[in-house]
Amino acid sequence: MTSAAIIETRNLSYSYPGGISALSGVNLDIGQGEFVAIIGSNGSGKTTLVKQFNGLLKPSKGRVTVDGMDTRSTRVSELSRIVGFVFQNPDHQIFAYSVWEEAAFGLKLQKLDAESVERQTSEALQAVSLNDLRDRHPRALSRGQRQRLATASILALRTPVLVLDEPTTGQDFLSRRQIMELAVDLHAEGRTVLMVTHDMALAAEYATRVIVMQDGAAVCDASPKEVFGREEILKATGLDLPPAAKIARGLREYGFSDTPLTQAELVENLITAIRG
Repeated sequence: MTSAAIIETRNLSYSYPGGISALSGVNLDIGQGEFVAIIGSNGSGKTTLVKQFNGLLKPSKGRVTVDGMDTRSTRVSELSRIVGFVFQNPDHQIFAYSVWEEAAFGLKLQKLDAESVERQTSEALQAVSLNDLRDRHPRALSRGQRQRLATASILALRTPVLVLDEPTTGQDFLSRRQIMELAVDLHAEGRTVLMVTHDMALAAEYATRVIVMQDGAAVCDASPKEVFGREEILKATGLDLPPAAKIARGLREYGFSDTPLTQAELVENLITAIRG
């Protein structure tokens, strides 16, 4: 952890209507400035967990605090000033009649002056390469562009915590890289980044901490190197190794004693093995 916790969960449990249990006894501290990947199979509780962080869902039992505020007694509008949430499906949060209006909407709710709204909106759209389309109707955009627009609308708010739910879904390689490099830049500025993902390569390359969810519980919480080095956890949760680690595993007899998690680490290991 890099600093004091900005998000805390204590004995957090949540059940959907009908009694379907989605979270059970989750205890986590998320520090300001961390880059955390939350992974797990479908139905493991990943998205249910992060929706607790901005009050979209409230605990059935236990407690969640965000920047010292108890989410049970705090309005979503207040929590959204701390935690920005980019949904997996961009159509769940897009409703305006132009790209610019969509990205500027949250700033207008905060009653910022016109100059600040223009500046922050333009900077956010520029960051996701949509400023040239500012007058276009959002429904005329591709799905990947709409995902980037949803990201821009949250970036414009400059919240200290950013939650990305499957951020690269529907993106081509270049857009995928652009979004993740943007997340890296925001992390470097001191923001907390929480990323829900099924992409093990993404978690391995970008996160500094990985939380593994299974049946509504956090069953492993460690560095990427530790998590992906625990084969019993991956097997029990139905998760796979990142591609680089999977290739390296097949080359153990040639001197791969360490598990590379990224392409760069794999290449470095290959060069060492060839030279050795």
